[in-house]
Amino acid sequence: MTATEPVLSLQSVNLDLKTPEGYVRILRDVSFDIAPGEIVGIVGESGSGKSMTALTVMRLLPPKAEIHATRIGFDGDDLATTNPRALRSVRGKRIGMVFQDPMTSLDPVIRIGKQIDEAYRIHHPKASRAEVRAQTLRMLELVGVPDASNRAQQYPHQWSGGMRQRAVIAMALVNDPKLILADEPTTALDATIQAQVLDALVRARDELGVAVVLITHDLGVIAQFASRVIVMYAGAVVEVAGTRELFNDSRHPYSAALVQSRPGAHRRGEPLVAIPGRPPLMTALPEGCPFAPRCASPLKSERCVTERPALEPSADGRLSACHFRDHRQEVVA
Repeated sequence: MTATEPVLSLQSVNLDLKTPEGYVRILRDVSFDIAPGEIVGIVGESGSGKSMTALTVMRLLPPKAEIHATRIGFDGDDLATTNPRALRSVRGKRIGMVFQDPMTSLDPVIRIGKQIDEAYRIHHPKASRAEVRAQTLRMLELVGVPDASNRAQQYPHQWSGGMRQRAVIAMALVNDPKLILADEPTTALDATIQAQVLDALVRARDELGVAVVLITHDLGVIAQFASRVIVMYAGAVVEVAGTRELFNDSRHPYSAALVQSRPGAHRRGEPLVAIPGRPPLMTALPEGCPFAPRCASPLKSERCVTERPALEPSADGRLSACHFRDHRQEVVA
């Protein structure tokens, strides 16, 4: 892989999950690239497919799940067709994952340092005990854990929520991966601790060159830490844009609605703006644009109800799944 090639490239990824009513398509033609060392945000309401996209990349899916993809390219491999044994050298080594609740990722009866040791040793079985512990302490220091040598001897319940999340990030980084998938890593943390945890990911990017996919509902986090944003709705990508472009010049009505609904100091004392309605059930997607029943664009037409738009570039190259992607002012009105 050359420096200009993406570290991760999803090409027309579809995911079907088996339910009592039969197979349901959860992800629909998801396509995007992640460049080496890039921090990219994935946003959207609950149920939009953000976490399922990350789990599909890692192949951490229920037994009855079926992936139908042109390619899930990672570092020269196609993870959509990689056999389960070979995936073991990918999970936790070449791709690290940070889950939402650190207490579900940490064993409450094993010391923090030993858990990170094990994450390294499983991929480096010939490493000496001193080498393993040195790598563990290096990662703890990298993510900002003070007095790492002593703190590594403590148990998860002796660490705060923010510190536990740093431990999970250290565990994800301990094998020097090329990609980190961070799924809501700051949920339930206060604003100050959120910033510290995210600073740890930025520090890892700067020092290790790792790319980061940041899945979150918090557009404030995206605005501060991501260079590019992927917006998902009803299991599909509806817009891909630079962060500043998305906030100032959204090309999809759903993206614009998300931006308008975020609270901020500039709206102090004003009521919050809500997106009307709710996301559709994946078992009952409308025939046309999935967002059409909630869309407030004045350009909305019968075409939106009967014809599903594809994710395509607008005249200036911006990707949007909207029939009126080139009518910027009207789309975001």
